[in-house]
Order: sequence, then structure tokens, then C-alpha cells
Amino acid sequence: MYIHKSVLLNEAIEYLNIKPEGIYVDATTGGGGHSKEILKRLTTGHLYCFDQDEYAIGRANEVLSEVGSNFTFIKSNFVNLKEELNKLGVTKIDGILYDLGVSSFQFDIPERGFSYNYDAKLDMRMDQDKELTAEYIVNNYSLDELSNIFFRYGEDSNSRMIAKGIVEARKTKRIETTFELVDVIKKSLPQKVLNMKGHPAKKIFQALRIAVNDELRVFEVSVNQALDMLNKDGRVVVITFHSLEDRICKVVFKERSTVNIPKGLPINNIKGADYELVNKHPILPSEEELEYNNRAHSAKMRVIKKVV
Repeated sequence: MYIHKSVLLNEAIEYLNIKPEGIYVDATTGGGGHSKEILKRLTTGHLYCFDQDEYAIGRANEVLSEVGSNFTFIKSNFVNLKEELNKLGVTKIDGILYDLGVSSFQFDIPERGFSYNYDAKLDMRMDQDKELTAEYIVNNYSLDELSNIFFRYGEDSNSRMIAKGIVEARKTKRIETTFELVDVIKKSLPQKVLNMKGHPAKKIFQALRIAVNDELRVFEVSVNQALDMLNKDGRVVVITFHSLEDRICKVVFKERSTVNIPKGLPINNIKGADYELVNKHPILPSEEELEYNNRAHSAKMRVIKKVV
């Protein structure tokens, strides 16, 4: 049994400010940890659970069925948030949670190909029905395309060097597994880099995962849809795990909670922003949580609410 530990669980539920009769969305249901706590607090309200992973939906259904029945699963990427909810007659929501990144069990199930710690086919698809895999990218993208992916999504200063190593290695043999890719990465780097703290493949695997699942674009599109759908006092809670996600969240929240005042226009004629930041600085995991959940170390949580 693969265990999923929800990060910032208590904080997320507190800041959602759940109304028992409200309409809520878990955009990233995963193992169902956050969904379970939301559902516990609903009476006549309803919870809509998005996930594109069949395994996750099956696991979460078992968890939520123990709590209640007022929930609906939607097998779809959260980029389709508005469209999928509208199909069900939902046009407004009282809160939504995004717990971005990869679920613990996706990392821990070797055959999903997300982790450099297990030898498996290079896959990394959150939605197994999609065609694009990490293996395809590694073996078919050009030197420039690979270098750009590694630098943009992995923020790896050795991106070009690693991309060159991959292009050279695949001339001899197709790179099909996680360990084969790790081996190529290690052979592409000088010893002084290999001696540095941290796994040399970590940033490259992150970059490939983001590229395979188009994570940054779909999050920006989805969170803007979520903000448009909020009822008054409704909240969007976002938990991120790396700087790229957090930067998008920070920028979108700032844009939505700020009014740009044209030069020379009297202040008393200006309407306030429709949204306001609930926390001006990101909320971080407690020392207690960090002790029992190693994957919480890079987590940050931001919250915004609609005020009109």
C-alpha cells in the first residue's frame, strides 16, 4: 500500500474557511487527504474532486466514501475546471484547493517513471491516457529543445551540458528507463558537480515531468478560471513545491488584488480590487510537520479571497 501524506493539511482547511452548505473543489485530489477533511465539514454542501489519474481516483473514492456521499469525481485536468463544472450546472464556487506537484504514491510506484530512485520506463504522465511521455521527449526533442526545458523548468545551470550528453547517448541506444537517463546525466557532468549536495538528476526529472504534463501553463489558466468562479468571500488556496509554481501564483494573486490607478485620477473615484490577499507572505509547514513529512520541506501556501 502506497501512503500519501497531505502537506499543510490543517492550514489548508483552516484558510479555506469552509461553509457547511458551500460548493468546494479539490483541483488536485490525489490520495484524498485534503478532500476528506473538506468533506467532513460539509452538510448540505458538495465537493467536486478533480484528478486525471485513474489510480488516484480509485484510492480517493475509498477514502471519501467513509466520510459521506456528497462528492463528485471529475476525471480531467484542472485546466478544464470551468468547462467541467459548468457541465454539472456549477457556475459559482465557495472555495478551491490546489496541491500542486506529484502525489506521494506517484513517486513511490516505480512503474510510473517519476522517480530517479527506481528503475522503470521513462513515463511521468499524470494522465495515463495522454500520449506524450518523458521517453519521447528525451529521445526525440532537439538539443535546443531539451536544453530549454531543463533550464526553464528545472533551473539547472548544467542544462546544455546534460542535453548534449543525452543527444550523444541516444545515437547509440534509445534511452528508455529512468536509470538509463540517470546514467547519461551523471556521465555528462564533471566530477565537481557530481560531488555537490543533492541528486544530479533531480532538476532534470522535475523539468521533464513539468514538460510532459504542461504543468505551469495549465495551472495559470486554471487558477484564473477559479478566481472568476468564486462567490463573495470565496477563497483559493494554493500549495506549491517549487519556485516556478509559486511565482505564477504570486503574480496572478497580485494582479487580481491590485488596482492600477491612472496618473492624475482622484483616489476617491477608484473602485477597490475584487480580491484581497489573505496572507501577504507564504505560509510554511510547521517544524512538527517537517519532522514526519520530508516532502513538506519545499511547500509554500498562498491564499486569496473574493471581497465583492
